[in-house]
Order: sequence, then structure tokens, then C-alpha cells
Amino acid sequence: MTAVFKIDLHMHSSVSDGTDTPWELLEKVRKSGMEVFSLTDHDAVKGYGMIRKALREGDPRFLSGAEFSCRDQEGKYHILGYGFDPDSPAIRHVVDLGHSFRMRKLKERLDFLESEFGFSFPGREIEALKALDNPGKPHIGNLMVRYGYAKTKEQAINEYINQLHVKNRYLLPEEAVHGILGGGGIPVLAHPAFGSGDELILGEEMEERLLKLLEYGLQGMEVFYSGFSPKLRSEMLALAEKYDLYVTAGSDYHGKNKLVELGDTHLDTGQAMPEGMKRFLEDVCDR
Repeated sequence: MTAVFKIDLHMHSSVSDGTDTPWELLEKVRKSGMEVFSLTDHDAVKGYGMIRKALREGDPRFLSGAEFSCRDQEGKYHILGYGFDPDSPAIRHVVDLGHSFRMRKLKERLDFLESEFGFSFPGREIEALKALDNPGKPHIGNLMVRYGYAKTKEQAINEYINQLHVKNRYLLPEEAVHGILGGGGIPVLAHPAFGSGDELILGEEMEERLLKLLEYGLQGMEVFYSGFSPKLRSEMLALAEKYDLYVTAGSDYHGKNKLVELGDTHLDTGQAMPEGMKRFLEDVCDR
């Protein structure tokens, strides 16, 4: 098998909930020695075009990407998409749908913070949040810290924002998978063992969830991930190989919003490349 090279297919910019602009992220990727990378902002593809226009000869291979936040009656899923046409109607539909749900959640969270805790913000701050491409918990948390309602972003999210329990409308996993396939892309399950909050999904439960996603058209699993222990990586790789799935690697880098380094995938560049990863790179780079 081919030797592994440096790859990171899961990172976020300021277009969603990262702190680096797409251009800052590209510069860090250049300095890191990365050979293949993808920007996977939540429910957004705007950053792809920004990086694409800034690429120079000799830059690492850049793949179109996005991460869609999904939920159904069994729980939460994050579905990554790679190699799609960002201008395709299928991708635009799922991106617009995910964005509309995020904007609805923003309003509900702000209303909740004011009604339950008396936390209010000037109108200009609310408008600034609404003007973001995909405002989420980190944006609200950072705003709460600035106005003295919490000491840290983590406290703001865990002790206040997460106290809101409503039946929000999320993208269904099949909607995300079908949108990615419709745009000519490859749908991949992000950090498969991680569910909602601290939920850990293993064994038969993990396999049952995977089989359901395979029926929708899922084609791969993010096996190498910054938050996975060696045991989790081994279990996820065994599942991917059992069902002949693509294998990907990603750090889930968010800049200052997470304690995760760019390129931290636990993928040892000295090891042999898993067959599922080799096939993924061959297939996605042909698109």
C-alpha cells in the first residue's frame, strides 16, 4: 500500500464557527506542508470559492467540502461532503435549508437567554450576528463573554445556551446525503463514534446507525480524527473495511474556538495508507 502523506479534510473558517478567515487558513495550510486539504464549514460553501481564487501554482490539492449538521429520531449526525460541484442545485438546496434552520435557532437562543436569564444585547450586535454566514453557539458565547454574562465561551455554552431544549428542525441525514450525491460528491460520516454532547456510540448501536446511513447512500467514514483514541480508530477502521467504505482523516480545526491543531488527525505519515483512503483520494481527485 502507498505511504500516507499529510492530509486534513476537516477544518472550519470564519464562514462558519472557526476564527481564521479562509485566506488565513490557506496560508497556515501552506506553511504546514499539507498535501491535500478541504474546508468543511458548517452548512456553507462560500469559503470554497474564496480559497479557490487564492490558490497558486504549487499549492496543496484542494477539495470542495462542507459539513452538514443533521438529526433524526435516533440522534445527531454530522455528514461531510467532498468533491461536489458547489454551484449545483442539489448542494445549494441543502446549504440554504441548513442555513435557514441555523438562523431560526439563533433567534430562539437569543430569545431564551433574554427571557430566562435577562441577557440582552444592543441591536447592532444582534444585526452583526444575523449578518454572519452561519451563526452558532460559539458566536453567541463569545458575545456573552464580551458583555460579562459568562467568564468563558465554554461556560456560556454549557451553563446557559445548552439549557434551551426545543424541537428544532434540523437537516435529516438523508437530506444531506442526497444533496451531496446530487452535487456529484462523496458523503462521509464525520467523527462516527460521537453523538450529541458527550454521547459515545459504539458496537451494535454504531453499526445499526451506519447501516441506516448506507441505505441513504453514505460512502465513507472519518476514521482518523483528532478526538479519537487508538481504540476508537481501530473500531471505526474495522467497520469501514467491513462495508468497503472510503476512509478519510480530519482534525476538525476551528482556530481559537477549539484546542485542536491544524493537521492533527492521528494519521501517522510513516504508516501504510488504508485501502479505503487510497480509493477515496483516487476517486475524489478525478472529479
